Amino acid sequence: MSRQLIPRHLRSQAVALGHDVLMVPIAWFLAFWFRYNLEVLPASYYQDALLALLFVLPIQLTAFLLFGLYRGIWRFASLPDILRILKAVLVGTVVSVALLFVFTRAGGVPRSVPIIYAILLVMLLSGPRLIYRLLKDRNLDLSPSQRVLIVGSGKAGEMLARDILRNRRGDYRPVAFVDDKLRRQGREIHGLPVAGTCEAIPELTEKLAIDIIMLAIPSASSRQMRRVVELCEAADAPFRSVPQLNDLMSGNVQINHLRSVSIEDLLGRNPVSLDWQAIDAALSGKTVLVTGAGGSIGSELCRQLAGLKPARLVLLENSEFNLYSIEMELLKAFPDLPLECRLGDITDRPYVENLFARFQPQVVFHAAAYKHVPMLENRLRQAVRNNVLGTRNVAQAADRFGCGVFVLVSTDKAVNPANVMGASKRAAEILCQNLNAHSKTNFITVRFGNVLDSAGSVIPLFRKQIEAGGPVTVTDPRMERYFMTISEACQLIMQTVVLSQGGEIFVLDMGEPVRISYLAEQMIHLSGRTPGADIQIEYIGLRPGEKLYEELFHEKEQLEKTAHEKVFLARHRQVDWQWLTNILEEMSEACESIDSEALKKLLNQLVPEHSERQGRQTRSEQVSA
Repeated sequence: MSRQLIPRHLRSQAVALGHDVLMVPIAWFLAFWFRYNLEVLPASYYQDALLALLFVLPIQLTAFLLFGLYRGIWRFASLPDILRILKAVLVGTVVSVALLFVFTRAGGVPRSVPIIYAILLVMLLSGPRLIYRLLKDRNLDLSPSQRVLIVGSGKAGEMLARDILRNRRGDYRPVAFVDDKLRRQGREIHGLPVAGTCEAIPELTEKLAIDIIMLAIPSASSRQMRRVVELCEAADAPFRSVPQLNDLMSGNVQINHLRSVSIEDLLGRNPVSLDWQAIDAALSGKTVLVTGAGGSIGSELCRQLAGLKPARLVLLENSEFNLYSIEMELLKAFPDLPLECRLGDITDRPYVENLFARFQPQVVFHAAAYKHVPMLENRLRQAVRNNVLGTRNVAQAADRFGCGVFVLVSTDKAVNPANVMGASKRAAEILCQNLNAHSKTNFITVRFGNVLDSAGSVIPLFRKQIEAGGPVTVTDPRMERYFMTISEACQLIMQTVVLSQGGEIFVLDMGEPVRISYLAEQMIHLSGRTPGADIQIEYIGLRPGEKLYEELFHEKEQLEKTAHEKVFLARHRQVDWQWLTNILEEMSEACESIDSEALKKLLNQLVPEHSERQGRQTRSEQVSA
C-alpha cells in the first residue's frame, strides 16, 4: 500500500508507536548502565538485561495501548498526555517486575533498575513530545514573518499569542505584550515579556522593529480604545483588533479572526446589561407591530424581537425594497417565526385601521418617521403629515383596538427643536404623552441621539467621501453629537416596555458627546490615510435647522433615574386635551389644502420652543448682518 493511501493520522500514530517501542530498550539498558556507574556491562549482566527485556517490552507496549498514548497528537501534547505516560510506565514497570519475579525470581535484575528505568522512560517518552510541540508553537521553521506587538496580556492576549505561535504558516511572530496593569509588568506569557504599558507603544514599536500591532482588548471601553488607537497612530504602524467581547461570547468568531478597528469601536460603549427575563415575559407570546420596519431602527428592532419568539411579528413599511430585505433576512434567520409583512403608509388611515383590526397587536413599536433634518426644513407639510398625523393614525388605532403598549421612537432633536424635523417629532411626543391619560393603552416615548451607521447618518456619508478621495465635509469644528449603536438603542427601547407605567418619556444614556471633526479625523486615520495630507477636511457651515449641540431633555422635564442605569425618566408637560385635538384637526386640514403658512403657525403653537428658537436665530442673524 502506497504512503498516499494510508490516512495521515494513522501514519502519525505509527511513527509515535515506533518511537515509543524504541525508547523502551533504550531506557532499560540505560538503567543498567546507570546502576553500574556508567561502566561497560559484563557479558553476563548484558544477557540478563536482554532476557528481562523480552518480558518488559510487550508488557510495556500493552500498557501504552491500554492507556491511550496514541489518542493524543504530539502537536498539542499537554499535561493530560504526560499523565497518561506516567500511568502507562508505572503499570508496565510494576507488571513487568512482578512477572520477572514469578518466572525468573528477577535474577540478574538489580532492585534499583526498574525505578531508574521508569524515570528514564517517562523522560524519553514525554520529552520529545513537548519539544515537538515547542518547535511547532514557536514556528521555528525560519519562514519570514511579521513581528507583532500585542496590546493586552489578559485572557484574550494569551489566547491570541498561543494561536499565533501554533500557526504553521508563520505569517506572524509575537515579540512582546504591553498592558496597563502594573502587576503584569516584567512577567512572561508563553515566553513573551510584558514589556511596558500602553504608553510605551510608540517607543517599543521602534525599539523592537514591530511590523504590526494587535489589539487584544475586546472588553475595552470606547474611551480606552480611542487612547490606544491614538498611541498606535503615533507609532506609525498598522494595527488590527480581535473581535468584540459579545461576538466572542456568541461563538460566531474566534480570537484569531483579526479585523480592522472600526469607528464603532471608538464611539461605541460597554455592552448593555438588560433584564432579559422581564423583557421576554413582556414580549414573548405577544403580537407585536413594528412600523418603519425596514429602516435602521425598525429593522434592528425586528431582529431583536424575532429572537424573543413573539406570537406574531407584524411589519409595516412603505419602502418595498426595505420591506423585502428585512423579510428575507428574518425568514432565513428565523424560519419558524410567524411573520406578517405589510407594504403600507402610516398616513393611510383606513389601511392602518384595517391592519390593527386584522392582527390586534398587543405591543406597537412606532419607528416610522422622516428624519433628514436639512431635507425636511423646506418640506413642512410632508414632515407634519408623516411624523405628526401619521403618528396620530397609529396611536389612535392602538387605542381603539385595545393595544397594551405603544412605544414612540423619538429623537434628541425634539428637545428645544431648531428644525422642522425636531418640531414634528416633539409634536408627536406631546400627542402620545397626553393621549395616555385618555386611553387604556400605555403610551410611552423613548428619546435618544444619533445611531451609528444608520441610513442617512454622517458615518456612511464620511465613508463615501473618504472612498472618493475627499474632501470630508464637516459643518462646524465645534459641532458635537451623541452616538450609540443600533443594537444598544433597540435593546434599551425594549427595556422601556418593562419599566413603563404609561405617559413617560424615557431618555437613553448616550454617554459623552463626540465632536464631528474628531469623528472625521478618526475615520480618515482608520482608512489608512492622513487628515490634511491625503484627505482634506472642509468646513462648510451649519445647514438649515442644525444645532451645534444636541440636548436629550428639556430643563422643565425633571430628569429622574429608573431601575435601569442606562434609562432616565423625563416628566412630560401636559396640555389641554381639547386644545390639542383641535390643533391636530387644523393641521390635518392645512395638509389637505397644502397651506404651509397655516401649518407653520400651528406647529409653532403646538411646539412653542421651536418658534422661540427661530426668533432667537433670526435676531442673531440680524445682529451679525
